[in-house]
Amino acid sequence: MNMTDSGREHSPHGLENHGLANLNDVFWNLPTARLYEKILTRSEGRLSHLGPVVVRTGHHTGRSANDKYVVCEPDTDHLIWWGENNRPISEEQFDALHRRMSMHLQTQDLFVQDCFAGADPGHRLPVRIITQYGWHSLFARNMFIQPSPEELQCHVPEFTVIDAPRFHASPSLDGTNSETFIIINFRRRLILIGGTSYAGEIKKSIFSVMNFLMPARDVLPMHCSANIGPGNRTALFFGLSGTGKTTLSADAARTLIGDDEHGWSGQGIFNFEGGCYAKLIRLSPEAEPEIYSTTRRFGTILENVALDARSRRVDLDDDTFTENTRASYHISAIPNASLEGVGGHPRTIIFLSADAFGVLPPMARLSREQAMYHFLSGYTARVAGTERGVTEPAPVFSACYGAPFMPMHPMRYAELLGRKLAAHDVDVWLINTGWSGGPYGTGRRISIAHTRAMVNAALDGLLAEVPLRQEPFFGLRVPRHCPGVPDEVLDPRSTWDDPAAYDRQAARLAAMFSENFRQFADQTSPEVRAVDPGQLS
Repeated sequence: MNMTDSGREHSPHGLENHGLANLNDVFWNLPTARLYEKILTRSEGRLSHLGPVVVRTGHHTGRSANDKYVVCEPDTDHLIWWGENNRPISEEQFDALHRRMSMHLQTQDLFVQDCFAGADPGHRLPVRIITQYGWHSLFARNMFIQPSPEELQCHVPEFTVIDAPRFHASPSLDGTNSETFIIINFRRRLILIGGTSYAGEIKKSIFSVMNFLMPARDVLPMHCSANIGPGNRTALFFGLSGTGKTTLSADAARTLIGDDEHGWSGQGIFNFEGGCYAKLIRLSPEAEPEIYSTTRRFGTILENVALDARSRRVDLDDDTFTENTRASYHISAIPNASLEGVGGHPRTIIFLSADAFGVLPPMARLSREQAMYHFLSGYTARVAGTERGVTEPAPVFSACYGAPFMPMHPMRYAELLGRKLAAHDVDVWLINTGWSGGPYGTGRRISIAHTRAMVNAALDGLLAEVPLRQEPFFGLRVPRHCPGVPDEVLDPRSTWDDPAAYDRQAARLAAMFSENFRQFADQTSPEVRAVDPGQLS
C-alpha cells in the first residue's frame, strides 16, 4: 500500500486492524486544500464561484431510514431499542458483508481522517473515517474535531466508519432491505456504510454511537442546537425539520456552540461536532446571513445544489435535485461561533414545534414533567399534500427529537433529562412556530418577528413575573403578556373565526398526542403520565 501522499503524521493503528489490506494509495489526514485537488482531479465535484466545491449524491439525497441496522449480539442486545429505527442484523451477516466489502476495496484508493467526536476532552471519542471519495473525507474533516499533530501520532480509534458508496449489498444474501446499508456493530466498534453517497450517513452514524455511549457516563446526548448569551447564559433549541431550530439559534447577538448534536455532562454543554451541516434550499442572505456566507467560501461542500456550468454560480432556490440541499462547513466559518465548543449548564431550553393544525399556543412554560412528556413526544406537523384541492396537516412524532439516532429506549434519555432539569433549575418553554387562526391552508404562519420576540423574552428571563393561564386541552401554562407580541397572539383560540372549530381541532390533536404516548405510558412515572392530555379533566 502506498502511503507517500500522507497529509501529515498519522496514527500507528493501521488499516489492517479494520480488515483492510492490499490497497492502492491511502491518503491519510489530507488537509482541505489537498482534498480539493483530489476531488477535482478525480472528477468527484466541481469548483463553484468563490470557492465551495459542489457535489452530487446520486439517487440518495437524504438518509436511508429503512436501511439502518444494528448488529444483534449478546453484549448489547438487551440495551437496544429494537424496532423500525434499530433493525437487527446478525453477527454472521455483518461479518460476511464486511469480508466482501474489504475484498471490494482491494487495489483501490482510500481516504482516512482520524478525528474526535466530542469537544469536551473528558468525553471525546477518537474516531476514524475511511472513505472511497475524497469529498467524503473533506466532509469528515469539516464535521468532526481535528486532532493536533501530536494527538495524531497516538490516535487509536475507538470507533471506525468504513464508507464505500460503490459497494452494494445483496438483499437475498445479506438480509438487508435493499442494496444500501448502514450497520453499527457496537461489539466490533465498527460501522459499515454502502450503496449510498449521501454524506449525512457518516455524521449520523457517529451521533448514534455517541447516543449509545454517553448515558453510561451520565452525559445526556441531545439532537439540538446550543448557544450562549450575555452573562454566559447557555440555551438549547430542540426541534424537528422545518421548526426553525437553525434560524432561531443562529443569533448574531449570541455565541453559537453548535447547530445539531450536543452532550450535557456534569460540567455543562459540549458540542459533539466541529462543523455544521445546514439546509440550503431557498436560504435568505437577509434572514440567515451567517449561513449564507458559508456558501461563498473555500472549504464548504455544497450537496446537490444547482450550479451554472459556465459561470459556476450556484442557485440556492433551485430544487431540481432535491429539497434537501446541504452545506457542510467547519464551525469557524460562523463569525460568532465558539471554537472551544463548550458552555455551562443551560439556563433555558426551548422545544420548537411547527404546528400545522393551528392550535398549539405560540409559547408555553413547561413543568419538569411536561418537559419530559414533550421530549418523549418530539412533536411537529407537516403538510401531507393536496388531494382534490384539500390540504391536510399530518402529525410527526419523533421521540427525543431524534428517534432515528437513538439506539436505546427513549425513556433512558428522558429520565436523564428529568434528573438534569431538577439538578440545574432550568426554564423550559414550548414555542410554536407554526400556524394560527386556523390550520395550514386557512390560518397564517406565526410571524417570525413575534417568534423571535418570544424566544428572546424567554432567553433573557423577562417572563419570570408574567402571569400565566392554563389552556384546557394540553394543560399548558401560557403567558398573558410578552414584550413585542400582541396579547391576542398568545391565545390561539381567539385568532380563529370559529372558536368551536378551534375546540374540535385542539381536541383532535390532543388525542393524537395521547395515542402516541401510549407506547411510553407504562414506563413513565405517575407524574409524567398525569400531564398527558388524555388524563386532563
